[in-house]
Amino acid sequence: MTLRLSVSQRDRIRAHVEAGYPAEACGILLGREVDGIKVVEDLRLVDNRWENPAEQTHRFLIPPEEVRAAERAAAAAGLEIIGFFHSHPDHPARPSAFDREHAWPWYAYLIVSVEGGRAIDWRVWELREDRSAFVERPLEVTG
Repeated sequence: MTLRLSVSQRDRIRAHVEAGYPAEACGILLGREVDGIKVVEDLRLVDNRWENPAEQTHRFLIPPEEVRAAERAAAAAGLEIIGFFHSHPDHPARPSAFDREHAWPWYAYLIVSVEGGRAIDWRVWELREDRSAFVERPLEVTG
């Protein structure tokens, strides 16, 4: 599985995660899978709703109603939720144990490392079916 974003989608994500710093920022990736490539057609920028603001530097929450709204929007456009993104402020773009505990197999998880307010590293991960670990996957940015 490869995740494919356009330059403009990458720029929207960059602006969102940099604006959210020092808190984690997050969102939902809508698209379709074509020949093993998850192609992002649209994305939803979501406010981090983790209930304790002091913990938002290392935790995020996408509320269920946001996921349901994204599912409806995707279905109306002939798309589906293909993944999620979030930032790791001042930490590497690698999944944490918390990320693994709250992830689902099949989806692409784009993690952006934001150091000092600047997005510096972008990595895509997919959770194994047995939920034992994440596997890094390629990221393509086009156009």
